Formats: sequence, structure tokens, C-alpha cells
Amino acid sequence: MKVIRSRGFTADNPWGALDIVSMNGISVRLHWTDSPYRWHINDGEEVFVVLDGVVDMHYRENGEEKTAELQAGDIFFAEIGCEHVAHPRGAARILVVEKEGSI
Repeated sequence: MKVIRSRGFTADNPWGALDIVSMNGISVRLHWTDSPYRWHINDGEEVFVVLDGVVDMHYRENGEEKTAELQAGDIFFAEIGCEHVAHPRGAARILVVEKEGSI
């Protein structure tokens, strides 16, 4: 049994994470950040849930860059092959569910 108060979580550096659980090859991690990540493509699906803050999720669809504004409670699902990068507006806390060891 574990209770995690996500609003109180911070990390020493952007995209620092608290590992919550690993289940059958899937990891669930709480991230804190105040800086963009980097363009990347995961080697599996990714569920990205904004718990606190606002994040502009940039992604490429058919070679065209698009942006989705994600507020607290919003979920972004990246299919296999979806190139994307998260740009928080200030500090944000994000729950990420993805294949264990994914970037």
C-alpha cells in the first residue's frame, strides 16, 4: 500500500522521476519538470497524464508539427512511432505509463 501526494513531488533536475511501480514490463513514473524534454519516439505506446501544471505537447503527424495544450487532468496517448516532445509552461507534474526502460 502506497499513497503518493503528487503535488508535493519535486526532483533535483528536470524530468526527475519517482518510480511508482513496474507491472509486467510496464513502468508507472511520476515526473517533475520545468524544462522541455527532447524530440523522441518511444519503442512502445506511452500514456502521458498531466497532474499539475500546463504542458504543450508537440508532435509530428504526417511530417507536420502540431501542438496540443495539456492542462491538469488531460491525457496524451502516443502510439508506436509517434514523434513528440513535451514543453511545460513552468513547473509540471506528469504521470507516465510506458514500456519499462523506454526513453
